[in-house]
Amino acid sequence: MPRGQFITIEGVEGAGKSTCMDLIAERIRAAGLPLVQTREPGGTGLGEDLRELLLGHRHGGMSDDTELLLMFAARAEHIQRVIAPALQRGEWVLCDRFTDATYAYQGGGRGIARERIAVLEDWVQGGLRPDLTLLMDLPVAQGLERAGRRSAPDRFEQEDLRFFEQVRAAYLDIARAEPARVRVVDAAPPLAEVSAAIQAIIDDFLARHG
Repeated sequence: MPRGQFITIEGVEGAGKSTCMDLIAERIRAAGLPLVQTREPGGTGLGEDLRELLLGHRHGGMSDDTELLLMFAARAEHIQRVIAPALQRGEWVLCDRFTDATYAYQGGGRGIARERIAVLEDWVQGGLRPDLTLLMDLPVAQGLERAGRRSAPDRFEQEDLRFFEQVRAAYLDIARAEPARVRVVDAAPPLAEVSAAIQAIIDDFLARHG
């Protein structure tokens, strides 16, 4: 049985990742393909507990290294229990954030050296990398304004504008370095326009891999 395809969705707060996830899942299932939808941090019982520690406000003074290691601890469990088994069964996996988010938030935002993150990436993931990543991109101020209407801010959303500008810049650096994998979607226009762009990317990917 051929290995399934691994698709990830990335972007700053308020970029519309949830809407993107729903649209992609609909297109994949319409093509008759088995799909697992998941998220990071999270995706497993342990991962969801770690998500609460990472996004909640109980540990506001968490060190940057602790944050990074907890992200990869959740990811290790997620890969071993959910992602890798599904791909091996020939199922497609659609994940809300993955390691690009670590390079963007803990690398770009927190300033942790890319080389240190890469060591953990290789250790935890081996050769596993997404086959396709959609980066939902929009100006930081617009994204934060959208996110503020959605819910109370989590521990990351409380960071200042400069933090998120660095996160966005790191994401765009990744996209420039890996254009074959990372497709940038302008998330600023009206929903219909954004949805059409996402649909075109996914339909092209399905035509080649479905």
